[in-house]
Amino acid sequence: MKVDICFSPALYPYYADSNDYIVVVVDVFRATTTMCAALNNGAECIIPVASIEEAEAYKAKGYLVGAERNVKRCDFADFGNSPFDYTKEKIEGKEVVFTTTNGTQAIDAASGADILTIGAFSNISALTDFCIKKQKDVMILCAGWNNRFNIEDTLFGGALAARLIERGYSVASDAVQVALSVWAEALPNIRSYINRTEHIKRLEANNLQDSVEYCLTEDTVNLVPVYDKVRKVLNP
Repeated sequence: MKVDICFSPALYPYYADSNDYIVVVVDVFRATTTMCAALNNGAECIIPVASIEEAEAYKAKGYLVGAERNVKRCDFADFGNSPFDYTKEKIEGKEVVFTTTNGTQAIDAASGADILTIGAFSNISALTDFCIKKQKDVMILCAGWNNRFNIEDTLFGGALAARLIERGYSVASDAVQVALSVWAEALPNIRSYINRTEHIKRLEANNLQDSVEYCLTEDTVNLVPVYDKVRKVLNP
């Protein structure tokens, strides 16, 4: 079995010569971390949509909606893109529609994969076990930023790849070697390493840095969201 990494949704079509693998979509700051938190707090499912228009249409039908663009919560939405927005009291037992700048675009790009999962540091151990159990090749799809490379998703890619390699996976490409190097360099002080990223500056500029430590903390949830291609929802 092999593990590979795609650094941007824009590059994904060049990797998708076969859909017979597990795609792990990651958007550390903050979409995939937030989705894991919402499902852990009892949301029945998450309905990921790529566009604001789709989210607004669901809102008009009475759905709870989380919507964010360029780190800011959309005016019409019930929630933004912080894991702290989705409390048990607000979402338990309910379907939540979700759209973000990058994460939900990546889900849309990879929706044809055999198995599509959501990854974050918050569920990295559960996700590793899931991949091992399925015995399939793994493609880590970094959401990036507006189809561009970013450090934080690559960092997660290196962390997950390292775990899978320890358990028998082989390296599929140079991209994995790069991600492993990023992870190794960051390990002595991950927070210090991540502080130099573009996205930290965006979060700080909008007073949204409160979720950074949570997004970098491993194993705060024990679930793996999986995309149901028939219903087009993410279930825990």
